[in-house]
Amino acid sequence: MNELIIEADGLVKQFKGGIRALDGLSLAVPRGTVYGLLGPNGAGKTTLIRILATLLAADAGTARVAGIDAGRHPAAVRERIGLAGQYAAVDDYLTGRENIELAGRLYGLSRREARQRTAEILESIGLAEAADRPVRTYSGGMRRRVDLAASLAGRPEVLFLDEPTTGVDPASRRGLWALVGDLAGAGTTVVLSTQYLEEADQLASRIAVIDHGRLVSEGTPGQLKNTAGGMVLELAVPGHQRDRALTALAPVSGATATWHPKRGTVVLPASRGAATLRDALDRLGAAGLTPEDVSLHKPTLDDVFLALTSRPAPAGRHTRIGELV
Repeated sequence: MNELIIEADGLVKQFKGGIRALDGLSLAVPRGTVYGLLGPNGAGKTTLIRILATLLAADAGTARVAGIDAGRHPAAVRERIGLAGQYAAVDDYLTGRENIELAGRLYGLSRREARQRTAEILESIGLAEAADRPVRTYSGGMRRRVDLAASLAGRPEVLFLDEPTTGVDPASRRGLWALVGDLAGAGTTVVLSTQYLEEADQLASRIAVIDHGRLVSEGTPGQLKNTAGGMVLELAVPGHQRDRALTALAPVSGATATWHPKRGTVVLPASRGAATLRDALDRLGAAGLTPEDVSLHKPTLDDVFLALTSRPAPAGRHTRIGELV
């Protein structure tokens, strides 16, 4: 494995009300990669990023970023990282150029260095023509690019991106993907938290699946897809028939049916291929249900995500890295 640039060991973070956002989480990120963090809302992804970026202190465990203990030497870590949070942290009344130059100055660059660095970044993110317009006139995708550009002003070794394309139109999202890929190609380590499965599949060379503050599984996208087994069967049914469909499909041999809320489908592993399909259709028919659409396909990252994060948290133990891979 490549040299590690991030090492988290046994991180624990609990908030008021007994909410345990991180529950002994450990992971290791190789230098120069795009490392994806996947998990449902409340899984602990943002808490993890905030601890690694020194914005939050862990209650227990250690985190090292670029070889530096983030808890003991936060200022040294901040000199080596960039962070783009869930919402664009830009000043609407400054121009795009002024926002990035300001970030460069805060990173400690001289006025001349900040101007030069800003010009380089604006060209690389395709905003040179709009650079001298106030950010309040920018589209959502342009605002996200300026936010990302500001986080690059100090040439960080590690860039943390917390759901960077939320609310961004598909075309702008693809543009941001290309920019992230270029950064990784130039040697920057990118830690990407996202709920877009396609985004993680496109960009990340390794992915950690987090749920209930624990590491559920970790590996390459291909390794994670293999955990879903062979073929996958999806049957689209109206939302009001969901429970009836899940009940009807519960006895299907060797398969556990789950509901995919975004796609409105019942999903189950089809280890027997067409035989599983016939069995499922027969059982739905016996229950008086007819699927609106049927798909039998190889596992996707969506299937992995659904399988690994749709069950209750395991009581009293921590899942080991790679345990499910």
